[in-house]
Amino acid sequence: MLRLGGREFGAHEPVIMAIVNRTPDSFYDQGATFLDEPALARVEHAVAEGAAIVDIGGVKAGPGEEVTAEEEARRTVGFVAEVRRRFPDVVISVDTWRAEVGEAVCRAGADLLNDAWGGVDPGLAEVAARHGVGLVCTHAGGAQPRTRPHRVTYDDVMADILRVTLGLAERAVTLGVPRESVLIDPGHDFGKNTRHSLEATRRLGEMVDTGWPVLVSLSNKDFVGETLDKPVKERVVGTLATTAVSAWLGAQVYRVHEVAETRQVLDMVASIAGHRPPAVARRGLA
Repeated sequence: MLRLGGREFGAHEPVIMAIVNRTPDSFYDQGATFLDEPALARVEHAVAEGAAIVDIGGVKAGPGEEVTAEEEARRTVGFVAEVRRRFPDVVISVDTWRAEVGEAVCRAGADLLNDAWGGVDPGLAEVAARHGVGLVCTHAGGAQPRTRPHRVTYDDVMADILRVTLGLAERAVTLGVPRESVLIDPGHDFGKNTRHSLEATRRLGEMVDTGWPVLVSLSNKDFVGETLDKPVKERVVGTLATTAVSAWLGAQVYRVHEVAETRQVLDMVASIAGHRPPAVARRGLA
């Protein structure tokens, strides 16, 4: 059972995490939800389309203008509080690697800390434990925040992913983070080239077999773009194909831009796998 905030999710229940960027320079939407009202509208729309989690980020993942911890908090803390007020049942995640920002957003009502940079600040897990919130433990290949990989190599990329994420997860539980609120993430594109991310997807079942719930952040990423030679705005089909494979292999949480399309893919895979009945089943019965 995965427990996040006031929600519980069954072992075969796919969960959508909608991306809400509070940045003026995000790679995909170019700041469309930087201001409060568009961002709140995005939350409302995502929840209506089937997102159980919203993931709020105040710093884009890639290189760019420096964003201090104070500025990151300014972009996220008040917004978290307002989302908590308007959407009491939604699980609020915050994408941050900084313990001081994690502390502030937890006080504002966050349920989950999405540590996409692989524990670069060990204090973030301590914050999660202190507040009793969830934690995403991600493999970033030792990369520093907001850096791109350069000629990175692994003897066995999945072995490294397992070593790092399982170590982070067990440390989090030892610190006091509820075991049922810890997820592991292979970290597609983070500290990896395209072939590494493809292999991580192909071998995702090895992560699922550990028993920890697996989160994948695939949406419109560079490994999809390079695989198909498509620019950012033409990666949806590739993303959804990768989502279907990940669902079949057992991933549970999906961090996405396109909520409605992802919901259909996940429902279809769940029905093929026998975990979900068809919404309508009239064919051959009339």
